[in-house]
Amino acid sequence: MTSLVMAAERFRDLSQAIDVSLLDATVAAFYGTGSKEERAAADRILQDLQSNPDMWLQVVHILQNTKNLNTKFFALQKVLLSICMMMKNLSDMSWGIKTSSKAKSRIQDGLSLVIGIALRDICPSASLCTKTMQGYRRAAPYTLSEGEWTMQSIYMINVLEGVIKYRWNALPVEQRDGMKNYISEVIVQLSSNEASFRMERLYVNKLNVTLVQILKHEWPARWRSFIPDLVAAAKTSETICENCMVILKLLSEEVFDFSRGEMTQQKIKELKQSLNSEFQLIHELCLYVLSASQRTELIRATLSTLHAFLSWIPLGYIFESPLLETLLKFFPMPSYRNLTLQCLTEVAALNFGDFYNMQYIKMYTFFMVQLQAILPPTTKIPEAYANGSSEEQAFIQNLALFFTSFYKSHIRVLESTQDNISALLMGLEYLINISYVDDTEVFKVCLDYWNSLVLELFELHNNLDNPAVTVNMMGLQMPLLHGMVDGLGPQISQRRQLYAAPMSKLRMLMICRMAKPEEVLIVEDENGNIVRETMKDNDVLVQYKIMRETLIYLSHLDHEDTEKQMLKKLSKQLSGEDWNWNNLNTLCWAIGSISGSMMEEQENRFLVMVIRDLLNLCEITKGKDNKAVIASNIMYVVGQYPRFLRAHWKFLKTVVNKLFEFMHETHPGVQDMACDTFLKIVQKCKRKFVIVQVGESEPFVSELLSGLPTTVADLEPHQIHTFYESVGHMIQAESDLQKRDEYMQRLMDLPYQQWVEIIGQAHQSVDFLKDQDVIRTVLNILQTNTSAASSLGTYFLSQISLIFLDMLNVYRMYSELISSSIAEGGPYASKTSYVKLLRSVKRETLKLIETFLDKAEDQPQIGKQFVPPMMDPVLGDYARNLPDARESEVLSLFATIINKYKAAMIEDVPRIFEAVFQCTLEEPYYVHSSISPPPPPPPPKYLSTPDFLLGKVQCCSAEMSSSVLQMITKNFEDYPEHRLKFFSLLRAIATHCFPALIHLSSEQLKLVMDSIIWAFRHTERNIAETGLNLLLEMLKNFQASEFCNQFYKSYFLTIEQEIFAVLTDTFHKPGFKLHVLVGPTMVNEDATFQVESDALTEPLWDATTVPYPYLNNAMFVREYTIKLLGTSFPNMTASEVTQFVNGLFESRTNLSIFKNHIRDFLVQSKEFSAQDNKDLYAEEAAAQRERERQRMLSIPGLIAPNEIQDEMLDS
Repeated sequence: MTSLVMAAERFRDLSQAIDVSLLDATVAAFYGTGSKEERAAADRILQDLQSNPDMWLQVVHILQNTKNLNTKFFALQKVLLSICMMMKNLSDMSWGIKTSSKAKSRIQDGLSLVIGIALRDICPSASLCTKTMQGYRRAAPYTLSEGEWTMQSIYMINVLEGVIKYRWNALPVEQRDGMKNYISEVIVQLSSNEASFRMERLYVNKLNVTLVQILKHEWPARWRSFIPDLVAAAKTSETICENCMVILKLLSEEVFDFSRGEMTQQKIKELKQSLNSEFQLIHELCLYVLSASQRTELIRATLSTLHAFLSWIPLGYIFESPLLETLLKFFPMPSYRNLTLQCLTEVAALNFGDFYNMQYIKMYTFFMVQLQAILPPTTKIPEAYANGSSEEQAFIQNLALFFTSFYKSHIRVLESTQDNISALLMGLEYLINISYVDDTEVFKVCLDYWNSLVLELFELHNNLDNPAVTVNMMGLQMPLLHGMVDGLGPQISQRRQLYAAPMSKLRMLMICRMAKPEEVLIVEDENGNIVRETMKDNDVLVQYKIMRETLIYLSHLDHEDTEKQMLKKLSKQLSGEDWNWNNLNTLCWAIGSISGSMMEEQENRFLVMVIRDLLNLCEITKGKDNKAVIASNIMYVVGQYPRFLRAHWKFLKTVVNKLFEFMHETHPGVQDMACDTFLKIVQKCKRKFVIVQVGESEPFVSELLSGLPTTVADLEPHQIHTFYESVGHMIQAESDLQKRDEYMQRLMDLPYQQWVEIIGQAHQSVDFLKDQDVIRTVLNILQTNTSAASSLGTYFLSQISLIFLDMLNVYRMYSELISSSIAEGGPYASKTSYVKLLRSVKRETLKLIETFLDKAEDQPQIGKQFVPPMMDPVLGDYARNLPDARESEVLSLFATIINKYKAAMIEDVPRIFEAVFQCTLEEPYYVHSSISPPPPPPPPKYLSTPDFLLGKVQCCSAEMSSSVLQMITKNFEDYPEHRLKFFSLLRAIATHCFPALIHLSSEQLKLVMDSIIWAFRHTERNIAETGLNLLLEMLKNFQASEFCNQFYKSYFLTIEQEIFAVLTDTFHKPGFKLHVLVGPTMVNEDATFQVESDALTEPLWDATTVPYPYLNNAMFVREYTIKLLGTSFPNMTASEVTQFVNGLFESRTNLSIFKNHIRDFLVQSKEFSAQDNKDLYAEEAAAQRERERQRMLSIPGLIAPNEIQDEMLDS
């Protein structure tokens, strides 16, 4: 510690050479294993050194005298930061202004040893750039190790990349040429020598990437000779040629793979055309290398480059040249096998009609001959994969990709002759064997193809009644003449017969590898124990969905074979021949997955045998783990077949009673799954439980209620709640009012008696309610009521009426206890277990009321009965409480009430506003972005006058407001639940009670609009989307109101500024669809808020500040937007901004063009470069998903019966 004190003192004066040994000791203390205090002290010393502006001048001395690698890196890091900061502060180093000789000399002194360029914020001359980089390259080898030199070089190039990417077009021509030529020279210099090329490969690769970034700006317009120059250079040296291949590959990937959202659509089109037009030179170079070179690295680089090209080059370069034969020649060679296979896969994936069918047949048949020599058909591929090297495993994966790519595009051409069919069936056999490989990625590749193949075969059979569709699917090119329809049947049957054997094997594959469904809660852990699942695996769920869909198609193609294979595998489980947990699981998951795909009679017969065998298996198998696995499978299977259960009462009753048995089984996960399965069955079969079945003396629900205490005796509270929800569904299905009330009374008797007893004790002594065990009991009773209310809906009225007022009293009392605890214990008291428990009761009370009102039918008398009594205990409590004690459920409750009773709540809105609005929100917190809005214009006078129209609006007192300030607008993190629910409440008011908003005071309306803007500027997606939807509602309603002109004049420009701010903010890309819907400049014809609307009759500009009038609002908005964007994006030229704004007006009649125009602007503005831009295309993706769902609904079984919204009730 003494040495650190000494260092802190001596390092203050850097006018003399620094004590390197003392610096080494300080750095060692920072990275060492000393005490926390020593590391903290060393950290402070190093930070002080980094902040010292003279520290960078000590770097040469440090690098020459230290042996400590960490010290060297510290010095290098400091000098890089110092140079950047110094260059920023040099006033004469701006764009286009040459540096003074004194400043240049000082900079070059430092850069000659450490860094060649620092151009993040300035752009010095190209000559200085070249000199300093060359000086660095000469000096660095004497002061830095190889690794240090490489890392610092890469840092330099990273700095340069930023200039190229964002400021290239702003540089003078001589500077662009200087950088371009220098990087080209360094690449050639380093790659011309084998030793330097290998030693500095990482640096050369970074230079290659930088060169391609330059090409995206310069080529083809300003560097037309690039491709010829590159090809010429490649012929001078094999190492240069190898690196040229890397550059060409990078260029292809940038243009064809990574261009979306990175470049404008016009630029992408231009680069693609240039690559296509000049590809002949590249093609000739690749063929020359593959035919003449013996150098392994060069051949591999060439194959890798070809792999990047083959997906887009003209087909003539593939099929009308020796390229394909050359590739097949390299396939048997182990060194090139994987790369060659990747190239062949790209060729196989191409599909441009039937012109090259013969070439594809030759390619495939020759490939299969070679493959049999490399991987004999008798090979056990899963075992070979498990024991193989990484190269051999990659070969299997690439082989799967080749087969699946070829078959997706060209499988029909292999169905023409017997020889081709034999090769096809052999390939399918290979693919089925590969599908058994125990590797998730390999299986995904195979599964994707199997899904598409069986879908094609299914649709071919399913669309037989539509000849045109059938002809198209069979690939027939001839016109369908009259009388030919009858001839299609045999062709289809023949094709199905061709694939019958592979499809049978595929069924077994799907059965053996079926993924776990979401409903199954019991899994095997890494120790082989059966436990309850703690976390869902989304990848497994996606895989299950695809496998289920595939097996549904396979079942439709041959129900008998599907049933036969499943029953045969199940019989092996019973006999013990094939018994293990995994085999039983996958079999039962497969059985459950095909629910709905068979005819009802066949399904009944099949399921009777399955459930009978599973019940027998459960009886004869010993061991708790074994029984738990079997029980989970029984519950899963029966839960998937509600149609069967509805048609067979005795079976249904047996299954339900078996579930009741499982509810007493304490093995982890069994009780949860039993309760979940019971709920699922009841939801689909509820009518069956409330009628007297044949051979029964009373409805099953009555029998169940009689044994209710026994049934739930071993269940946990959350399981009991699920059980009550299930029984509630049964009672809800009873049409007889008297019976329904009787059943509900019997169901709720246990919790109600507990409630009455607790309230009775509380009347004698209020302190009884303060006991934590009593609080937990109250919470459990409320949760039970909530579960019953969620399924009973309106019919829960009589029960909730019994406890409602007492419940509010308990709510009020617990609220007072919370407030007093926080007042006494301070803010931290809200985190204690006691206060958390009290708040849980409050939240559950609100949830119960919200659930009941939401599920109840829209009956005005229910609202009149329940809303007024809540005003003070709930709303008043919210306003009075400290921020930490306010429940967000109050906001969601009143949002539900307003959504439910709509305009009937208008008179109550002022009171709601008074209680929750101003004490939840204060002045909005704004995020800094590219576009910073000026203060909004003052509201027009009209907004200050109409208070008398709604005399109930009163502002909260200053005292109340000050006690709850900064609740959700202080930052973007605190009170996350309050944020979303507050804006949901505001949206409900705007949608259903808009007249109440119109009559707010000007200050209150401004607060509403500010809060809406604050909402859609939030980085939390749900809050931002809620804010945007709320804005749309406000705009729509104001446009139809008499206050349209005043509202537009007050808020139009502010909204435009704010929408552009989030539109160009990378954190708000998911909101792109709604941003466009609002209309960035409100000119889009499909936008809600239009400047050319007939409702807008007054000018938007302020005549007192605008020196001359505009002809119309559109002209004003156009000019205003040009100024706004020109100021906000100085990197864009005035002509670019004007062109974009004019394009907005011109494309306003076409939403698709309008959106693409904005996407191009986001690329030009550099806001979205080098990021994932899929959110900009989310709307198109959502439309595709909806079309897919509609298709699936048309195929029996493809949507699981439990996922269909219809209740599917029997009469």
